[in-house]
Amino acid sequence: MIDETPVLDDHLHLDPDSHRGIDAVRDFARVGGTHLLVVNKPSWHLGVEAETGEDFREVFERTVEIVDESSSELEGRAWPVLGVHPGLVSRLVDDRGFAPEDARDLMRAGIDVAAEYVESGDALALKSGRPHYEVDDDVWDASNAVMRRAFDHGADLECAVQLHTEASEDLTTVAEWAEAAGMPAHRVVKHYAGGRLEGPTPSVMSEKDRLETAAERGEPFLMETDYIDDPDRPGAVLGPKTVPRRVRWLLENGHDTAVRIAHVETPKRVYGIDTEATLERTE
Repeated sequence: MIDETPVLDDHLHLDPDSHRGIDAVRDFARVGGTHLLVVNKPSWHLGVEAETGEDFREVFERTVEIVDESSSELEGRAWPVLGVHPGLVSRLVDDRGFAPEDARDLMRAGIDVAAEYVESGDALALKSGRPHYEVDDDVWDASNAVMRRAFDHGADLECAVQLHTEASEDLTTVAEWAEAAGMPAHRVVKHYAGGRLEGPTPSVMSEKDRLETAAERGEPFLMETDYIDDPDRPGAVLGPKTVPRRVRWLLENGHDTAVRIAHVETPKRVYGIDTEATLERTE
């Protein structure tokens, strides 16, 4: 721990087979990290070219397994976040010849399977979203339909939904879709966020300028690296030691309140997890 505070990375990936995996978790823990939210890697990165919703189950099972192993390395614990990466729509339509409507149906079926893990208590939250790059209108519409299916499950299961979307400081319309489904807007989490966001809760990339903006706002936020654990892109995004190091930097610069917001208050508000109590149980 760092100054007795929990330290949570809200969004990173671990490869169960071909890259650093648990070694990345040990790096995180060694510099003061205590809690992780581990998002399954895109299905095709694990060799799964889904034809049915059930085909995603292999991806989810392997993620749950490495998350269980990760918890044994932490003073706190790790939780799985499961879903279908929105970039799959382009792989299906552009590379595999799916009609957008068929891609939508397959991806929604994958979200349905992910929701089973949340319902059983084997996962904490869902992951969905829409492409962060330009796509045709019918692909955009299909992607939004997948995301709205995730919101339906978020409402039914009272769980959070992490989103991969285009860069934006205003996603109020998306938050309104969640509310229309019966899901509180604060349980919608925009991954890879800047320090300022209207609508969902921002999961802020742990770069100093973004964090300073979030800290000065005083609003709920989370911190993440989006570490991708990809042997072909070893320097991509941020490394697993980044969140603990940025927590130290925030504390050194007088942002104690922001650290508590990001690592205690917002995790409890969004996910219903108690990062302090889970530390106590491991002592």
